[in-house]
Order: sequence, then C-alpha cells, then structure tokens
Amino acid sequence: MPPEEHLVPRFAAEPPQELLPYGRRAEQLHEEFLAACLLLDDDLGAPGAPVWFPDRTWAGRTYVPVTCRTERGLELFGAVSYAPAVEQGQTEDHFRATADWTEETAEANPDWSIDLCEEVIGGWRGEAGKVAAMTLIWGTPLVDRGAIVTAELAGLTVDQCVLVENRFTLVAPDDYRGDTLEVAVYDAGGRELGREALWAGEEDADDEEGA
Repeated sequence: MPPEEHLVPRFAAEPPQELLPYGRRAEQLHEEFLAACLLLDDDLGAPGAPVWFPDRTWAGRTYVPVTCRTERGLELFGAVSYAPAVEQGQTEDHFRATADWTEETAEANPDWSIDLCEEVIGGWRGEAGKVAAMTLIWGTPLVDRGAIVTAELAGLTVDQCVLVENRFTLVAPDDYRGDTLEVAVYDAGGRELGREALWAGEEDADDEEGA
C-alpha cells in the first residue's frame, strides 16, 4: 500500500453501543440536559420532549446528543456525556451536559437535505503543529430511504454511522489544514441521497457581510 496522503484520525470513536435512551436512563440524561439549559440566559420558552441520538464514545467519555423544541418554536440542542462503566456492575459516572439553542429549524429551511447539530469536544494535533477540531455531529436526514451517514474531510471518509430511527451521531476531525467537513447520507446500496457542508451557514453569512 502507498503512503497515506491525508494523515488524520479516521473512525476514532467507538460505534454506538447502546439503544437509544429510554426509561430511567433517559430520565437521568434528561435531568442533566435540563440543568444545562437552565444556564442559558435567553427567554426560550419551556422545553418539550427530548429527542435522543445514538451514543458515541471517544477519549474515555460517552456522548449522547439530544435536541428538543421549545414552546416558542426554537430548538435546544446539546449532549450529555459521562465516563462509561468499564466493568460489569459499575455505574456511569461524572456526568456533564452542554446546551445551546437556534432558531434555524428544518421547517424554515426546505432546501436542507440533512438537519445537523455540532459541538467541538476536543482536539487532535497533526503534522506541523496543525490541530483538527474533533467534532461531535448529530442529526436527521430529510430525504427518504437513508441508511447510513458519513463524515468526509478532503474527500476522505473519516467516520460513519448507521441510521437508528433515522438519527445519527458522528465524531470526526474538522477544520484541519484548510479543509472542513461535509456530511452525506446514502441509501442501502451506497447511492448518495444528500450532502451538507458543516460550515455552510457560516460561509454564507461571511459572503453576505462581504457583499
């Protein structure tokens, strides 16, 4: 095999290990997320029911992303993370939760093919001191017949996740050596159904400001 042109971490996180949260586990995670939401200063309205996404474990922590709508039609999003049990009989420990909000929803953006959320959870130092932002990405395809979602950096697949109830979670290096992530959804036969650039919104805003 020839040397690899792009030296970046690929498939760095464990694939999902648990079912989507339910019962007492879902209640505990929800409590942690609501506590993080209370730290937001904005008047967002009361949060509705949470929507959980597949878990991913990276660097010794398991991340379970979540979204929910508020009574004002805004979307809360974030993740609850914890140190997973390493031996049978142990319990999860050291819970942390993050929360943020957006008014950009899928209903207001009919041109989207994937509804995405993201959060930087760490860094990876590569060649010449360059640092990749290890990013947790979760969301829902807005196209039919999706089966698997990938994260791609400079044309290289760096993570993928089989859809679980039409939801996915990825952990991938982003913003590395001038390259940024794209997320794509494929059907069971490997045919691409949709694609979104992770930084598309920021780039569009910059273009408008420059104009």
